[in-house]
Amino acid sequence: MRNLDLNRRGVLRGAVIGSGALMFQPWLPTWAQAVSTGLPTLSGEDIHLRVGRDMLDIDGKPARTVSINGTVPAPLLRLRQGQKLRLTVENALDEETSIHWHGLLVPFQMDGVPGVSFPGIKPHSSFTYEFTIEQAGTYWYHSHSGLQEFMGMYGPIVIDPAGAEPAPFDRDHVVMLSDHSFVNPASILRNLKVEPGYYNFQRQTLVGLLAGKDQKLSERFAWGRMRMDPTDISDVTGAVLTYLVNGHGPASNWTALFAPGERVRLRFINAAAMTVFNVRIPGLSMQVVSADGQDVRPVSVDELQFSPGETYDVIVTPSDDRAFTIIGEGVDRSGMAIATLAPRPGMRAEVPPLRERPVLTMKDMGMEMQGMDMKNMSMRDGKNAPQAKLGPGVEMIAPMPMDRSGDPGIGLDKVGHKVLVYKDLVALHLNPDVRAAEREIEVHLTGTMDRYMWSMDGKTMADAHDPLPMRAGERVRVTLINDTMMAHPIHLHGHIFELVTGHGDHSPRKHTVNVLPGGKVSWDVTAIGGDWAFHCHLFLHMAMGMMRVVQVRPVEGGAT
Repeated sequence: MRNLDLNRRGVLRGAVIGSGALMFQPWLPTWAQAVSTGLPTLSGEDIHLRVGRDMLDIDGKPARTVSINGTVPAPLLRLRQGQKLRLTVENALDEETSIHWHGLLVPFQMDGVPGVSFPGIKPHSSFTYEFTIEQAGTYWYHSHSGLQEFMGMYGPIVIDPAGAEPAPFDRDHVVMLSDHSFVNPASILRNLKVEPGYYNFQRQTLVGLLAGKDQKLSERFAWGRMRMDPTDISDVTGAVLTYLVNGHGPASNWTALFAPGERVRLRFINAAAMTVFNVRIPGLSMQVVSADGQDVRPVSVDELQFSPGETYDVIVTPSDDRAFTIIGEGVDRSGMAIATLAPRPGMRAEVPPLRERPVLTMKDMGMEMQGMDMKNMSMRDGKNAPQAKLGPGVEMIAPMPMDRSGDPGIGLDKVGHKVLVYKDLVALHLNPDVRAAEREIEVHLTGTMDRYMWSMDGKTMADAHDPLPMRAGERVRVTLINDTMMAHPIHLHGHIFELVTGHGDHSPRKHTVNVLPGGKVSWDVTAIGGDWAFHCHLFLHMAMGMMRVVQVRPVEGGAT
């Protein structure tokens, strides 16, 4: 995304580099230039960031954004494990702002969530974050105030390990995927409240029925009676969003350079507000070596689906002297983010067409069980979620939710190549806490697309005055049950938890997990003292109430 001074549009055109006539853009951080040779750093123990408003350019079209240091994405912070960091954030806005350090283990007062862990950064004032960098890996940072994250206030963090790199590489690139709308997010929300399918232009049609596509007539009638749309994959789609790679639109050809035979680490970060991405590089296998900044045993895949808030590091080894296309396809197939991996600037590879959009099934309702009679099953039986407050904001309660951690994600079950699933992930190192959970907390993810209401246990953040309680040092199992027809990436601030996927003391460790429709996910966590936000990372779902506070207090007579 290029910074655009509208009064001098004809002057600021940059300098031509190389035969590809590509522009150097001095107003962008170096790591996000149209041609990236690697990852220069903004580092040190004392860093200053300024939050402001800018007019930026996406594929030649001006866009209003909230920026950090004048750029979108924000500057890359490259740090080292074990170092101390003093980070001053200057708020040049006329409204409150904040920065949350997504995935970093910090004191809760430094976590950056107004009203939960600190008071926010008032207009035209500053706040200094101070903490020690405890972990290594790929993370990111973003606003937790108003609509700012949706308007571009996010940036990457790369933390080098204090010791040897477990997965050596010759070169690395950040590949930050995001979505941007030229329509104000508040208007998008209003449109969804009026018509939940406002941005869905891929619904089933009579023509499709006659051609034998999608659902049969009987299935369409059944879903219609339930007032559910099997093509409602994403509430905000490519009809209003442009999908970006490091701030560059599909036409801009952001390029990551390599030399044939190099081991290239691509640090994928999903910084989108509302988009789940399917990532693949046709012609190259990807070796996943890290998930959410945590080292995993290398696993080779051809594609992975990841949600807002998640990060995956992969290593590719292109041996041919040619270009490859990096594709971030929206889960609903309404658009894609496009970049190039190439040995020289100016090269492009073929961009495949969008694949056919998926259609949800009974499995996504939590109702697919072999040999079971579904006719008498209730879609709203309160006995299946006794703690949930049933009302107009709860459309359904999944009758038989299932563990879907072995599923490749929505629309990827029949692609014909290897897709990453959560059960593929195995921690490279022994888990730091291998105790069994002392108790379990069950949380239902609830909502209704028809009214565009989202909640946990049938309560919005405004309704749920009682936090989820834990004790410092306590080992807790959290089970998330998705009672909606949409996937929800759930993020717990200030903690790294272990997914319960059958890998024992090498369970994969994450800070964000995607819960598929009709599915459930369990994870174990060791509680850390403080007040921590716990929410869906689909921006508008969080804004409409799918958020709670996890309150961790000291054990009586002990320390936090």
